[in-house]
Amino acid sequence: MSITSPQELEGLQAAGAVVRRVLEALKSCVRPGITTGELDAVGALVMREQGARSAPAMVYGFPGTNLISVNDEAVHGIPGDRILEDGDLVKLDVTLEKDGFMADAAETVAVGHASDEALRLIACAERAFAQAMLVARQGFCVFEIGRAVEREVRRDGFFVIRKLVGHGIGRTIHEDPRVPNFPDPSAKQTLTAGLVITVEPIIAAGTGDAVLGSDGWTVRTGDGSSSAHYEHTIVITREKPILLTAA
Repeated sequence: MSITSPQELEGLQAAGAVVRRVLEALKSCVRPGITTGELDAVGALVMREQGARSAPAMVYGFPGTNLISVNDEAVHGIPGDRILEDGDLVKLDVTLEKDGFMADAAETVAVGHASDEALRLIACAERAFAQAMLVARQGFCVFEIGRAVEREVRRDGFFVIRKLVGHGIGRTIHEDPRVPNFPDPSAKQTLTAGLVITVEPIIAAGTGDAVLGSDGWTVRTGDGSSSAHYEHTIVITREKPILLTAA
């Protein structure tokens, strides 16, 4: 969506603030021995307390509240009885609706003592997002966001999962435009002030190929390599963007 009034910005900021609360609650509970289902219950409780609802469940019928993906699971992991183990990489992806507005953010958290490569992968996704923020401004093209992300990811020896992209958001989860994490020639839209999008580097230690799991939801790396995901919902301005889902 494109913001047209102060009330719309306030509504999006309120939704973004709840996303941040849920993410922080989830992160505080990540530890060896907890199940992804138990983590999801923590997030679901915070959502209810804040008067928010799971957007993936509302819009797509997702069988959980939050998307929780582990190791080679890049996105859309279904919470359940999987027990987190020392060294795992867990992706916490929160998308919710509050009072008619939606916001979306994700972070990757190491469980216990992760490998050096895993920690580098997490840091790379965050740096790629930071580089994208330099061009996520009025007058630039969506294409340039992807170029900034992939340049940083390749510089670190990792790969963008090209099948997975950012998107417009606001009144529903997926709105125009698509926001690829690579310089897609078709991503020609010019960024305008007030446009609300997600920027979300989703990267892999391996080839960057991805496959849909047998559950019909979970997207995994094609070669079984670890992945990382970092995301915020942002508002485009003339200067640096407004991060609706930041602390």
